[in-house]
Order: sequence, then structure tokens, then C-alpha cells
Amino acid sequence: MAKQVEKTIRITGASEHNLKNIDVEIPRDRLVVITGISGSGKSSLAFDTIYAEGQRKYVESLSAYARQFLEQMQKPHVEHIEGLPPTIAIEQRGAAGNPRSTVATTTEIYDYFRVLYARVGQPHCWKCGSPISSQHSSQIVDSILHRPEGTKIQICAPLIRGQKGEHRQVFLRIQREGFVRARVDGVIYDVRNIPLLDKNKKHDIAAVVDRLVIKESIRIRLADSIETALKIGEGVVFVMVQEPQAGKDNGGNGQWQDVVYSEKFACTKHPEASLEELSPRLFSFNSPYGACPGCDGLGTILEFDPDLIVPDKSVSLENGAIEAWRKGGKRMNIYYNRLIKRFCRNFGISKSIPFSRIGVRVRRILLYGTTAADEDEYGVGFEGVIPNLHRRWEHTVSEFVKSRLHGYLSEQPCRSCDGARLRPEAAAVTVGGRGIQEVTKMTIEQARQVFAELVLDEEKTLIAAQPLKEIKARLKFMADVGLGYLTLDRGSRTLSGGEAQRIRLATQVGSGLVGCCYVLDEPTIGLHRRDNERLMGILRRLTDIGNTVIVVEHDEDVIRSADHIIDIGPAAGAHGGELVVVGSAADVCNCSRSITGRYLSGASRIELPAVRRKYSLRNCIEVRQAEENNLKSINVKFPVGVLTCVTGVSGSGKSTLVTEILLKSMKRRLHSSRDRPGRHKTILGVSRIDKVIEIDQSPIGRTPRSNPATYTSVFDLVRQLFALTREAKIRGYKPGRFSFNVRGGRCEHCQGQGTKKIEMHFLPDVYVTCQQCKGRRYNPETLQITYKGANVADVLEMRIDEARKFFGNFPKIVRLLKALCEVGLGYMELGQSSTTLSGGEAQRVKLATELGKPGTGHTLYLLDEPTTGLHFADIHNLMNVLRRLCEMGNTVVVIEHNLDVIKMADYIIDLGPEGGDAGGEVIAAGSPEEIVNIKESYTAKYLKEKLKADSKKR
Repeated sequence: MAKQVEKTIRITGASEHNLKNIDVEIPRDRLVVITGISGSGKSSLAFDTIYAEGQRKYVESLSAYARQFLEQMQKPHVEHIEGLPPTIAIEQRGAAGNPRSTVATTTEIYDYFRVLYARVGQPHCWKCGSPISSQHSSQIVDSILHRPEGTKIQICAPLIRGQKGEHRQVFLRIQREGFVRARVDGVIYDVRNIPLLDKNKKHDIAAVVDRLVIKESIRIRLADSIETALKIGEGVVFVMVQEPQAGKDNGGNGQWQDVVYSEKFACTKHPEASLEELSPRLFSFNSPYGACPGCDGLGTILEFDPDLIVPDKSVSLENGAIEAWRKGGKRMNIYYNRLIKRFCRNFGISKSIPFSRIGVRVRRILLYGTTAADEDEYGVGFEGVIPNLHRRWEHTVSEFVKSRLHGYLSEQPCRSCDGARLRPEAAAVTVGGRGIQEVTKMTIEQARQVFAELVLDEEKTLIAAQPLKEIKARLKFMADVGLGYLTLDRGSRTLSGGEAQRIRLATQVGSGLVGCCYVLDEPTIGLHRRDNERLMGILRRLTDIGNTVIVVEHDEDVIRSADHIIDIGPAAGAHGGELVVVGSAADVCNCSRSITGRYLSGASRIELPAVRRKYSLRNCIEVRQAEENNLKSINVKFPVGVLTCVTGVSGSGKSTLVTEILLKSMKRRLHSSRDRPGRHKTILGVSRIDKVIEIDQSPIGRTPRSNPATYTSVFDLVRQLFALTREAKIRGYKPGRFSFNVRGGRCEHCQGQGTKKIEMHFLPDVYVTCQQCKGRRYNPETLQITYKGANVADVLEMRIDEARKFFGNFPKIVRLLKALCEVGLGYMELGQSSTTLSGGEAQRVKLATELGKPGTGHTLYLLDEPTTGLHFADIHNLMNVLRRLCEMGNTVVVIEHNLDVIKMADYIIDLGPEGGDAGGEVIAAGSPEEIVNIKESYTAKYLKEKLKADSKKR
């Protein structure tokens, strides 16, 4: 009798992190939401228990050989889990940092593009654009003989291309065929003396059929050799060419170049424009066979940037407009000052005028040097600033000079491929009249329309049926999760955490897996309220085909739509980790212990400000003619001294405006940053701000040694306090003695880590408590120093709210700890490793650090979706902090979709109306009450409903 499939996932005794030995049953094939305030234990249950155990069981089922290539997870602290299907985590984190990774490659759409273009693509000549047809051996001979007389050539027949192995049989074949030389990985060898090849590396092998010097009398021999090479090389021949150099009697001292000829594809007007048979690897920019040789498939190259070399165009040449020429030491500065004086004299300009007033032609000569025409007119030459920097970069052996010059380099589109990443042969292949690089430059919505309208002949339609089906399906899934505005060639590094998560979600839906348990972390982040329904449709599709979907979420719409809700709490940290209520949305609303329930039922709410702060568009920072990405040359005013919320549907241009233009422009003007701002004409009102601070969700530290105490500098004050105790003074201990990062006071057995890592090879690495210090990080002598009965290790183990009371007599320490409590982090331990903090927690630590500083009052704070990971109650705390920053005379600009934040703003800038090319305009600007009746704004529609609902709850 077949075993009945489990209907629930039963968890017994879960005690990971702060979970308090909880037992819970989760229905399978349902949408389950785990909610609760930040730090209550939601992720501990969803990711560190359910996902970790599912992944661990899967990895353990593999062979020992396979396990060594996979990251293995520690067994979670749980007694037992029954009915757990294979788990897949789709977390809220940034996408791959690889510059080669794009939206198309991440979703595997590009793999199907490559197959489609290889099978039904029409190749063209990349020189004249005419379609390429098959090429006869006589045409190849004529093409070779058109080269200058005296050119040396070597005719090679390719036998192996990009294959691993030692290939001994191939070399035996070359000998049997009567050839005496072989070309191996670009090097010519005598076939009897070929070195042993590495079997784990890919190799290229060709037989050298003949070696000749071009002259008319060799036509017959050349034709025979070409015929032989085409036969052995299966229709393809490589010709190595070395043309004679001028002034060389014997000729042929230039570089050897490869020219590929094929019997299958070649241009009749340009026979050298020849292709092998089309294959998917030709369209891969990650393969040497398809990547542009100019940029190695990256699409960009590092070049000296005129805007970095001359950062301030209002400065004159005599006052140091060319920054790169005034930081080279005293002798170099004297040399370049003389050079500039001579330049001004030779080219008839004043050295005292601003750089911006120098004529276009003279400015071009100054930066790039003189041409022959310039030298004829002016009678003098000039190297140019950029060629000078290039020459110094190429020839210097000093790492110091290299690092200094590197600051003037920026990524520029590759001139060879114009950013397309592919070699010209691949870019010249079309399907439906479009090259693969044209399709990848489109947005997902545009690509959907193109492939929906694609018409092919009967034969090609049959061949392309499967790849087209997969392409259309994946594009649809991407659009369904609200990403239709993204271009397919957009780098994965530039995606937000929410965008990256929804791309992974769309990929999983496309895979069609059944019987899995998906664990998601706030999939609504970065998504406008308008797109929530489509996201819910995707999640429902996963459950409908037989998957369990567990979502850690704070969004009210998602919570109410769930089949099953697990509320963890009641509070955070040591006060959380319990099951508050399990059941439907109605059950949660009726539970008096549930903070979530109180907000869902309306018993608690985030109140509107009693008095909204008045804004003045005369006292503002103004960005004029912003045109980066999809922005439509817009003028935008950011009032000073108030809380401004930038809203709009996903892809409308919010991050481009705030992060790429406003932030980078202000950092360049105020802090001499080298970051290049997005395209805009100018920015006004900069003088109203003293400094600009971006508070993002990136980690506060990348090692376990970093923690909230060290990041906020509280630990510096604590160490000073311990060094002032009587016993520490007697022993001569300084503040450094109480640091776990340096020798002296730390435990040297674990180097201040508190744990030791034991490598288990085919099993997960085990971290064991250090036996010397028992996990306390310090040596016994240091731990003997106490303040109020607690040593430094005890302090690091205190919760922040406990430490605030403990150090109540020290205002500097209390001020910083109070700020951490005000942003809702009182539950966190002072010494908690930064690597264990969520993105929302890291952002609030940064916010508290700023709040704890004695501010100047004229600071611009920029935050991108600060509500990520925050419960309704936490958002309440956050808004109080942001409004306090404004009360101190600062300016706060927030990118946000959360209506509880938007309704609290003093001023709203709504971009749209749609995402991508259909966005980039200012749809509405003003206070919440001023914009709610603007019909073109999606934000206004939902904000109006929110304000109406809040007024009813009163």
C-alpha cells in the first residue's frame, strides 16, 4: 500500500536563535504568511529552521563527492520536522555581483535567445550588412591572394575547438595524414614534440596544412592546400596571416592574425567576413568565441573620464582646473604649471578664465591633444591631458601612481561593440530583422510584444517552436511579477533586493517544479500597491500546481490574502520567539496579544501628524532637466527642512532621480566624490545643505567582529570607561586592552572570536565554543576588570535596553543607546555580529548612529525603502525618528511604496505614470491632501483610499 502523502509540515521543539521551543503545524500546498514585529523570530523559523533543514536533508542525500562542491548548512536547533518537502529559499538580498550577469542571463532567457539565433538566425556581413551565403574554395583563394605580396601565411585545418582532454588520438591522426606541424592553443609545435595537455582545460587544436609567402605563382598550390584544409576541417579553415611591415626587407615581422574562412557563410563583397556554422556559443559574451575582443564581453572598458579630470568647470587653469595635474608632488606640479602656461600662450587663451569658457576646439585639444590639422593651423603640437595620463598609466611601475590615476578612470561603453558585449560576427545575425543585442536592449514588455508579433517561414517556425515557447513564457512571468520595465541587458548588480528576489521568483515559476516548499522574504518590497495583485497571482499559481509557499511578510494585503497565518512574538529579541496566534486573518484580528492583530483590526494605527510641517518651494534643492535612464528632462524641487517622499510605480525613475542624480551630485559638490551623477543640466540650492548622508540597507560590517557597539562607537566609550576603573589603572591597562580585535586583552586561542572553526570536509564546518575563554573572547586577566559588577564580555552580552539603564550615569553612552532604542532595536545584544543582522536592522543601526550624533542641522538624509523588514509597530517608531530629524533642521528624502509612510510625508513627488519608457515624468507634487485627487497618479488613488480608511477607524 502506497504511503499517504503528508498534509502538513509538523515542527517540534524549534529553538533556533530566540525561538522558545515552539511546536507548529503548517498546511502543505497553501500560502502561509509568517508575521510579527522585527526581531520576533520570523526568519529564524522560516529560513534558519524550515529552509535550513530541508536544504540540509537534500545535501545529505547526495554522494560525498557532490557534497564537497555545495555549501552545507548547520543542523538547526529543532527536535523534529515531519512532512517537509524539498525547500527553495528566495531571499531579500542583492543579486550577483558578477559584471557579466544580466537580467536575461539570470532568468535563462538569454540561453534560449542563443539557441533561437543559432538555429533560425540570418547572418549578415558586418562590414556592408548584406546577407552572408556559402563560400567556395576559389573565393577563399582569391581573398588570400588579394593581400600584399610578401605576406606570410599558414593554412590550418581546425580539428578540436574548446574541448577538454589530452587529445592524443588527434595528434596521431595529424601524423597519419602526413602533416608535420600542429597548432595547439595558438602555438605552433612539431607534431613529434607536443607537450602533454592538461585534461581538465579546454584546448584548440589544428593541423598546419601548408606555409606560404603570397605571390601570384602560388595559386595552384594554395588552392590544393585550401581544398585539403577544408576537407579535414569540415568546411572551415584558419589562415594565419603576417603582413610585411614597411621598411623591413624580409617582410613579415608584424603580428600574426587569424582569418577564418568557411564554405558555409561568407560575404561575396568581403570574403574575409566569414563565419563558421552558427552555434549558440557564438552568441555568448561569456565565451571567447562570442565575446567582443575589445572588452572581453563586459560591454564596458575603463577610460579616463574628462568629468573626473576636471570636476569643477568654474575653476580656471591657473587655479588647478585639471585636478589630475595638481596632485603629483612639488616637482611635477611645477612642470605641469609651466606646461599649462605654454599651452595658453600657444593656443591663444587666458589661463585665468573658467574652464567652462574655453572654446570647444581648444578644450578638445587640451584634453585629447592636437591632430595633424591642428598642428598645421597653430604650428605647434600638444600631447593632451588624457593621452598624458594614458602614457603614465601604461608605463609606471609605481602602485601609488597607479592607484592615484585609477581615481580618474570610469566605466565607458566599449567602442568596439558599443556596449553590446558581442563580437561583430554575432551582432550581425538577425531574427525578424533584429540582432540579439537589439532585443536585449528592450524592456521585458517591449520584448514580449516583439516575440508575440514575430513571423517566420514554415520551416523556421517548426525549428523555433520550443525556444520561442520558453522565451514567451519567461517574459510573461517577469511581467507578472511587476518587472516589465526592466531591460534585458540590465546588470544584475544594479538591481534592488526586491527586484532580484522577484526575478528569482519568476525563474522558479518558469521551472514548473511541483511538490516543493518555497520560502520567500518580503516579496512585496519595491512593489507598488498597484502590482500587488499580480504578485499574489504568481504565488497562487505556485500553490495551485502543488507547492507550499511560506512568506515572511508585513504587507497588509498579503497577510489578509493568506490561507494560514503564523504570528510570532509578542515582542522582539528575548521577549519574542513565541507563537502568539496561528490561523486565519480573522483569528489574528481577534487575538488581544497580537500586535499584528491590533493593527489589522484598527485597534492600533499609525496616526497622521497632528500638524503637517509646511514646505516652501523657494527654500529648496532643485534638479533641472534630469534625463538619466527614462527621466524625461524633468525639473524637480526638494523642499528643505521637511520629510519628502518620492513615490511611483516600479521602474518610474525614483531611484534614478534620488540615488543616481540627487545623491551623487550632492556628494560631488559637498564631499568631492568621484561618483559620476546621472545626466542632468544643473542642481540649485546646494548651499542650503552642509552634508549628505545615504542610509541604505547594506551590511554595517562584513565580518563577525563588527557589531552595533563597534559601528555606533559605543564600544569606544565603554572601553575608555573600563580603562578608567581603579583596577585597570593599577595594572596599566589602556582602552586597547578591552578590544577583542588586537593582541593584549583578547583570547589568543580564538583570536577574540569566541568560537573555533573545525573543517569537516564532506560534512558542514562545525563552530565550537573556544575552550580557553568559553566563548567570552577575552583572557582571564582582562575579565577581572569590572564596572558595577560586570566585565567587558558581560556588557557585550547585554541587550541594548539593559545597557541603556546600566550606563545611565554616562550621557554620551546613553545618547547613542537611546537612539538605538528609539528605532526599535532595544532587543538586540550590543555584541551581536553584524553578519546576523537583517537589511532593515542594519539600516536602523545606521539611522540611530546619525540620530545619536550632535548634528549641525543642515544635513540631507536619503533613504531607499526604509520600511523593508519592518512591522507596523516598527514603522511607527521609524516615522517618529525621521520626523525628529526634520525638527532638528535636517532634510529627509525617502523612496517608499508603503502608504503609512507616504501619508506621513510633508511633501510627495510622484513619478510615472508607468514604468520604463512610459514613466520618468512628474505626475504629482505636493502634500498628501494636495495630490489625492490627481487622477493620473496611481499613488494618489491608493493614498486617497488609505486616508479615507484611517478616518473611519477614528
